[in-house]
Amino acid sequence: MTKPSDLLTTMIAAARTAGDGLMRDFAAIDRLDIRHKNGPADPFSEADLRAEETVKTMLSRAAPDYGFLGEEGGLIEGRDKHHVWIVDPLDGTANFLIGLPLFAVNVALARDGEVIAGVTHVPALGETFRAELGGGAWLNDERIQVSRRAAMVQSILSVGIPFAGKPRHEQFVAEMERLTPRVAGIRRLGAGAIDMAYVACGRFDAYWEQSVSAWDMAAGVAIVREAGGVVTNTLGGPLDLMGGTVLATTPQIHAELLEAISPAS
Repeated sequence: MTKPSDLLTTMIAAARTAGDGLMRDFAAIDRLDIRHKNGPADPFSEADLRAEETVKTMLSRAAPDYGFLGEEGGLIEGRDKHHVWIVDPLDGTANFLIGLPLFAVNVALARDGEVIAGVTHVPALGETFRAELGGGAWLNDERIQVSRRAAMVQSILSVGIPFAGKPRHEQFVAEMERLTPRVAGIRRLGAGAIDMAYVACGRFDAYWEQSVSAWDMAAGVAIVREAGGVVTNTLGGPLDLMGGTVLATTPQIHAELLEAISPAS
């Protein structure tokens, strides 16, 4: 097993510590104060806030000059203008709040806009996915790689489905019309970070979403790429963390999937 760097070790510890807190909150969901950011389909609670504060505190001790971009607190610029932490303290909040154990803590480090390390910790399942540039991708202590399935018809895909308040519903309908006859299955987990981690370890062959934030995908970018996958925007161009779309696939099906999810109009 490749030993993680000191910074990645800190990222893992921060994600797991926040995950421990989330599991305590998960056992007491009925006592959480549930609020909404962008309408009733976009909930959050003090569990999200506590988890973000835990991660931010631990990362700031390790690298106090780095910037910090969190889902709940937004961007805090650092003295070091090259490095920024990108954190989703609870990816899959809606799952969490209904008692579904598919949620994760995402911690990523970007340098000049490119992700160089990422951790996705799924506390309810005891799974920690991690990667850093040049070090491969890992699930707990096991090296992982993307699926070797060669054909689209063999593939299991995952997708972020737009819900109330999200754009591009017509695009999703067009994608399903094109894809459902051509693949072995399509899933929606409700936590994009887990979707990307599952691409990295070969459980899924691809994941895409047409309206997604940097903190949802940043950790997964490093993990998928280090596992041998391809990550672009949904038009096939270079990924922009702030661009709002992501496509993570095996190399074998990237081109064909791009054609299938091309703009509907």
